[in-house]
Amino acid sequence: MTEGTSEDRADALFHALADRTRRDIMRRVLAGEHSVSALAQHYDMSFAAVQKHVAVLERAGLITKRRVGREALATGDIDAVRSVGSMLTEIEQVWRGRIARMDDLLASPSESGSSSPSPIKTTKEH
Repeated sequence: MTEGTSEDRADALFHALADRTRRDIMRRVLAGEHSVSALAQHYDMSFAAVQKHVAVLERAGLITKRRVGREALATGDIDAVRSVGSMLTEIEQVWRGRIARMDDLLASPSESGSSSPSPIKTTKEH
């Protein structure tokens, strides 16, 4: 993957993983090296379509390919997958902090000294 901002990298990673087929390809290549032609046999789509999915994953830096004769062999990059996990953990921590602050606000007594919200007065119209 070409160098860019960390936000560009995050966009590329999450775009690549947003597709079900690409996530399945990732599972397979993380388990072991596969030729693109062997991967294509698992999907109800053309070989060219599978090649395009592999190319998206490669551009995102999630897989690497190497040539052995006429075969293109794909391998998953576990470090790239870990970076996705780290990004998700950071997002989770932000939201957990926000939720904790909301919990604190809801648990603290209101400024008027009452710990329960004031009742809502309604009038019936006939």
